[in-house]
Amino acid sequence: MAAGSMATPREALERTFGKRMIRRSLAVAVVVGTILNAINQGPELLDGHPPVVWKLMLTYLVPFLVASFGSYSALRSE
Repeated sequence: MAAGSMATPREALERTFGKRMIRRSLAVAVVVGTILNAINQGPELLDGHPPVVWKLMLTYLVPFLVASFGSYSALRSE
């Protein structure tokens, strides 16, 4: 890919789901997901109730997808 040119959708996807970007998206998901879980389910967890599994999963999945989409969008506009 030449400097200043946009990546094709395929190139952007390959880079978005490459090892480096996946690690970055996972790091974002862990930090943001943990904070959101503490906000959303913290009181219940502190009272000894088990977490709501589907909420727990979505709370980590959504930041991962947002970070990945952000990477993809940035790569497409390079």
